[in-house]
Amino acid sequence: LRGVSFDVAPGEIFGFIGPNGAGKTTTIRVMTTLLEPTAGRVEIEGYDVGVDPEKVRRLIGYMPDHAGVYEQVTVREYLEFFADAYDVSEGGRDYAAVDAVLELTELARLEDKLVVSMSKGMKQRLQLGRVLLHDPKVLILDEPASDLDPRARIEMRDLLVELRSMGKTVFLSSHILTELADVCTSVAILERGSLVVAGPIAEISERLAAARAAPGDAEPAARVEASRRTLRLKVRGDEAAVAAALAGAAFVSKVGPGPAGSVHVAFSGGDPEVEDIVRRLVRADVGVLGVEPERSELERIFLEVTRGDLQ
Repeated sequence: LRGVSFDVAPGEIFGFIGPNGAGKTTTIRVMTTLLEPTAGRVEIEGYDVGVDPEKVRRLIGYMPDHAGVYEQVTVREYLEFFADAYDVSEGGRDYAAVDAVLELTELARLEDKLVVSMSKGMKQRLQLGRVLLHDPKVLILDEPASDLDPRARIEMRDLLVELRSMGKTVFLSSHILTELADVCTSVAILERGSLVVAGPIAEISERLAAARAAPGDAEPAARVEASRRTLRLKVRGDEAAVAAALAGAAFVSKVGPGPAGSVHVAFSGGDPEVEDIVRRLVRADVGVLGVEPERSELERIFLEVTRGDLQ
């Protein structure tokens, strides 16, 4: 890691993004007191991870990627074991924390089920339940949706949103950009051990747009050509009607067929150009039934600010 610096505000779902080998896991290991930094400082709720690691560990809930679970026990036995380990069960006399976690993660109906017989998605829920037992303020989750099927990913995403509504701060590392775009309030993008950009997604997008408008004043990572975007349109009409309506738009570079009868429109620009495209179609009496970007805003930012270099 080289000069990585960012802030995560209380109550955020903060997405930590980067290709393999970028330094995400190293950053997380430092944050969770598992790796001592050779320079710099990391603070969780005001506590330095190098100076007060025990206090930091009481404040965080860490769920590593592919951590695994004890399989030859039931769901309740698994959680009760860790409740004892976290010393939140009053010596094994009161498992109120376990009951609360079972309800929150919707695992109560499976409490007598052997862990070995559970699906990957349910095991991920169980791991998340484990790190919630001591009621941490900050959750640090490394690829929590890794290898999950679509339904399990949606359920995990909804659970993260619910945790945020409960006042938790969620630091989330993932490769699934579309999932992050749906839930994250801010992101940081890491490449080759260095921070490329960080902040709210909308704010980053505005900064990149300003950098394109004045490339001489831009940061090196944001010196890029005009952003090229693709819209997927669902219209009453065909590709030819869309092409004719957009013939006078200099910022439109290509109109072509898309999947399921949609029409793709490639253009340079941002939201004002999208508005102009829709206006031109309506004026040409082309019925517009749907407009959506081919890529999410977060995917577009990621491709714009990273080079795809490996360490």
